Amino acid sequence: MRILYEVANAPAGGRVSAADLGRDLVLDAGYLSRLIVGLEKRGLITRLPSRDNAKRLDLELTEKGRATFAKLNAASAAEVTALLGRLHPSEQRQLVGSMHRIERLLGTNGPDRIVTLRDPEPGDFGAIIHRQTRLYATEYGWDWTFEALLGEIVSKFITKFDPARDRCWIAESEGEIIGSVFVTREDDEIAKLRMLYVEESARGMGLGRRLVDECIRFAKARGYSRMVLWTNDILVSARRIYEAAGFTLFEEEPHHSFGKDLVGQMWERDL
Repeated sequence: MRILYEVANAPAGGRVSAADLGRDLVLDAGYLSRLIVGLEKRGLITRLPSRDNAKRLDLELTEKGRATFAKLNAASAAEVTALLGRLHPSEQRQLVGSMHRIERLLGTNGPDRIVTLRDPEPGDFGAIIHRQTRLYATEYGWDWTFEALLGEIVSKFITKFDPARDRCWIAESEGEIIGSVFVTREDDEIAKLRMLYVEESARGMGLGRRLVDECIRFAKARGYSRMVLWTNDILVSARRIYEAAGFTLFEEEPHHSFGKDLVGQMWERDL
């Protein structure tokens, strides 16, 4: 079946050589030759002179071979569909994402890492609070009072949500949440950017700037004239993103929060 698949999906021209098959499938030449002979005897493949090399024979499916492959391929697709059909769409994304991640980690020329920005789904807000709390605890030693602040922000966002003025983006890759950001209404003129975070594994991809840019575009489209945000001076990477996006620092104030002495900062930009 694998040989039929490779021949059926050969590049333009619809032919492939036995040598190419042996290299791609890492098969012993003698073993592969016996398989090909068996498929020829069953009338599923044929050998034809190569279009590029007169001394070489290429493999091509016969009419019977194409019909046989189509039947088997359809049965395989139906089986996979039945397996995936039992999964929730979010679980399907996790499954496919995990397969991409395995290919990427093993360096088997799998697809480049794809990041999707989507609206939140049930359960996402709790996951965001959990991951962001753990992230700041690990990197900056902040205590669980930071989790309380995140919970308050998210609770207010949910209970007072106005789709015309508020928005949350979830960054997802390989079936996992790797970042998020919120825009909330401060007043009719001012939008507030909140809770920007990017997982350590996703840094260096430009995701933080992408999330901030989405916030700015949304705020402009919804008629806000200014955007503000609150952060702390030790969050150097985040501050660089804000500066690159056109924000300027307009207020600083020392405070003791999350078990640490910090310097809070207010940043703003016109829209």
